[in-house]
Amino acid sequence: MNEVRQNGNGAQPAIVVRDLKRRFGQQQVLNGVNIDLPTGEITTIVGPSGCGKTVFLKHLNLLLRPDSGSIVIDGADVTKLGTRGLDGVREKFGMLFQAGALFDSMSVFDNVAFPLVEKTALSRSEIRDRVLSGGMQKRAALARALVRRPKILMLDEPTTGLDPTRTHSIHALVRETQSKFDLTAIMVSHDVPQVFEFSDRVAYMHLGKIELFGTVKEVMASDNPNFRQFLAGRSTDEEERPLSQVIATPGR
Repeated sequence: MNEVRQNGNGAQPAIVVRDLKRRFGQQQVLNGVNIDLPTGEITTIVGPSGCGKTVFLKHLNLLLRPDSGSIVIDGADVTKLGTRGLDGVREKFGMLFQAGALFDSMSVFDNVAFPLVEKTALSRSEIRDRVLSGGMQKRAALARALVRRPKILMLDEPTTGLDPTRTHSIHALVRETQSKFDLTAIMVSHDVPQVFEFSDRVAYMHLGKIELFGTVKEVMASDNPNFRQFLAGRSTDEEERPLSQVIATPGR
């Protein structure tokens, strides 16, 4: 196992991933992922369509199990935990999916309050004090992900379907929220390079591996040919078909 690295503030990584692998049928989607995700920072995962970004995120938030490898959170390898242990770790997470995953039959307030009603003994007035207001679906979904005060926030393409102005607004809101609550945030995004303005670190994924990882400045200065090609918007030798054609992704 590679040596665990500290971030710039001297804190231990929030999540340590080593040699993570996952195959679906004949396709090796994750092919030995290694990364230390820093505590208290925003790490944005980018890469071509089909490179494994969302599948990797679904392993981090424990919706999928790897074929092999380890994911260490708070000193525990969660790949070895049973259902009860996993439920305890999930309490540390807030998750924002692409489509928001809101309930159409509920108001914005009730969508945000849902985790508190289901998982806590808080009174209605206490819940009301915690629930954030807002009319936009993305903001409501983010509010619901945050309402239980998680330590780790995971975001899967949070700006899908938004115009550039609203995309910028959501990115700014994620940064403001991360800073205010001192969260560790891991975000999958296609908004390259615009999202880098709101990121501390960038992980570039290629062929099921993290091929490049560092601060925004370090990554943008890299001469990695695959990353430069990706930035230029050219096709790569990556499998380009969407992962939705390979696997039915849970949680959507």
